[in-house]
Amino acid sequence: MLINSALYDDGRVVAEPGLEGVSEALERQSGFVWIALRDPTDEELNLLQRELNLPPLAVEDARKGHQRPKLEEYGEILFAAMHLLEPGPDGLQIGEVHVFVGPRFIVSVRHNSQQGFLGVRGRAEREPHLLRQGPGFVFYALMDAVVDRYFPLIDEVEAELEQLEETMFQPHQDRQAVVQRLFALKQRLGTQRHAVTPLLEVTSKLHGGRVPVVCEALQDYFRDVYDHLLRIQASIDAARETIIAATQVNLTLVTIDESLVTKRLAAWAAIFAASTALAGIWGMNFERMPELKWAFGYPMALGAIVLVSGALYWRFKRAGWL
Repeated sequence: MLINSALYDDGRVVAEPGLEGVSEALERQSGFVWIALRDPTDEELNLLQRELNLPPLAVEDARKGHQRPKLEEYGEILFAAMHLLEPGPDGLQIGEVHVFVGPRFIVSVRHNSQQGFLGVRGRAEREPHLLRQGPGFVFYALMDAVVDRYFPLIDEVEAELEQLEETMFQPHQDRQAVVQRLFALKQRLGTQRHAVTPLLEVTSKLHGGRVPVVCEALQDYFRDVYDHLLRIQASIDAARETIIAATQVNLTLVTIDESLVTKRLAAWAAIFAASTALAGIWGMNFERMPELKWAFGYPMALGAIVLVSGALYWRFKRAGWL
């Protein structure tokens, strides 16, 4: 589906050619065209391929989706794939945006995502002096918007980790629920890492050394995106280490809780064992026993049981077993 199509000249919109008139509009007018598609049909992609002479292999990747973040060069045309991450009912939902960048055009193809780029278009049109730099600047603006949307996701993970750390040492905590939440956070970080790490390799090709011609004048901008990605990756690595440490601490707490329960059971077992032993001694059916005919034998036996049990209880209580 076509979201937007605009022809820019000297940083201003001069026409909205649509898909079928792109090549004719570029022949009649200087400047470049910016086309945005969402979940396009095969007919739309085939039409764009004919109008802009797009590389068939890149078009096939944009048609199928499920691409790893990457950057490919086909002569003067660049093809980039990036992941769009957004919260979903079962964790993070992964969408994609594929970008074709040529000397006089840029095409963005969005798949499986509700995140649009109308804000990027509005920002660029409010700064015509930047749009004069051509499709390379639009490519930077799209990549910068994708990367900036990663920051709130890592912030949410860090905030939830802090909350877990605060509640982890509370008594009667459900340790299994804590481990499940930690594992869910680790999965979210893994999804973010799969989006960020390959994109670092992509942006490293856009500044310093040999740079594609369409991006050559914008190396400082892409270096800024690279710095943002480094910060995000550092935050992801730190959060992963925190999760691993928190999981180990939680497992240690589980072991401590089990040890405390074992101590309590052992202490009560020892108390009842002593009482059982005394009751068993006086409960033997012998005719000749010292206290058997004694009037105070029964109270004395009960007193001895209570005294021994009380002494054991005091001892275990003092040792911290009860």
